[in-house]
Amino acid sequence: MINTAYRAIDEHADELEKLALDIWDNPEMGWKETKAVAWTAEVLKANGFETEVGAYGMPTAIRAVWGSGKPVVGLAAEYDCLPGLSQQHCSFHNPVVNGGDGHGCGHNLLGAGCLGACIGLKAVLEEEKLPGTVIFYGCPAEEQLTGKGFMAKKGAFEECDFTITWHPSTVSHDTVGPHTGVEGAFFDFYGKTSHAAGAPHNGRSALDAAQLMNLGVEFLREHVTSDVRMHYIYTDGGLAPNIVPDHAQVKYFVRALTREATIDAFERVVKCAEGAAHMTETTMKITKLGGIYPTLQNHVIAQAVQEARAEIPLNEYTEEELKFADELNSHSSLYTPDTKPLNYEDQELRSNNVYGSTDYGDVEHICPGFQVNECTTNSLAPGHSWMVTASCGSTYGLKGMLRAAKIMAGGAYRIMADPERLEAAKKEFRESMGGRVYQCPIGDDIEWPYKD
Repeated sequence: MINTAYRAIDEHADELEKLALDIWDNPEMGWKETKAVAWTAEVLKANGFETEVGAYGMPTAIRAVWGSGKPVVGLAAEYDCLPGLSQQHCSFHNPVVNGGDGHGCGHNLLGAGCLGACIGLKAVLEEEKLPGTVIFYGCPAEEQLTGKGFMAKKGAFEECDFTITWHPSTVSHDTVGPHTGVEGAFFDFYGKTSHAAGAPHNGRSALDAAQLMNLGVEFLREHVTSDVRMHYIYTDGGLAPNIVPDHAQVKYFVRALTREATIDAFERVVKCAEGAAHMTETTMKITKLGGIYPTLQNHVIAQAVQEARAEIPLNEYTEEELKFADELNSHSSLYTPDTKPLNYEDQELRSNNVYGSTDYGDVEHICPGFQVNECTTNSLAPGHSWMVTASCGSTYGLKGMLRAAKIMAGGAYRIMADPERLEAAKKEFRESMGGRVYQCPIGDDIEWPYKD
């Protein structure tokens, strides 16, 4: 029965942990995950999966298949890192490389955990001689918004009856509430240079335009729904204070809990940019980065996941592990002596909204899907921080990864082995879509991300 899947994951624990730590030790940014892909493919092939590296014409995408027939389940894995979050194996901020990259979102665990779930599902389906296909999708560049969107544009995930994934977290409980969707873009302004003191009247400041755009967006915040998030950075503001800047650039992410609200807010941000260009007699160019859908968490799959949680024992942690997590927590302003080092206890399913984003939302608008959360980090770790990097290279991070693999395998098995549950998941998906069809946000105007 399902315990076969859990045993198989335990039997391959050393292999999965080595993969996760190798990726942690060699962080690679999105679209450049060549080492992670090669190592992941090796483990997949060694475990009987027919493995294609460079799937969908994308050099760092993987499609690995075991089994045949229906139902088809897809596991959506990631392995990219973040800039500036390099960190050594210690409980204080100490980069391996100053300003270097690091796994501050735990994707080293995410990909290996999904692979573990595939191994577990393969074992139990073989033992019970059940029909079904297990597909591991190695998905590049989640942190760049568009990895799964580019894959979906090439036809990925359409073959699945349902999908499942997970994310490293400070907690071990799940939500059926949505993550926000995103639209991203660069806004370039072009003006006319001049001496800022000697002949300012001859200049047309691109920086003025960028600042006026951002000011307009600040006023716009009062007139959008409460779920909208708009944030930006200056990527170019000129060369010197005594030169009127003839170029300025800002980068924007616009988020909301529905695709429609995301697009509406983004279009209003564009109007702020157009108005700023008009006011400053500059020109403006938009370079879209692409977008992602909000998540669409499937309640039927969620329930199957909760049943799996209930039968999988909680992890046990050593005094050394708890001390390490507590030391990490001590760097937070929220820390008190009563702070739990790790929030690893399972809790009831929730329906809270999540204002971060994931391109797994695109997958969940193609077929039914669910994202699991499992504790892998100290309880006060901020998202995208050096504390997350430290935790995701720790032994307690690895324990969380293995339990997440079991939860995904247990939840997916319950759907695959029960045709009525699978049909219920599909019915819920159709009703949630309300007749809408997934439209890939990666248009032909989005630049191909791989560079020579």
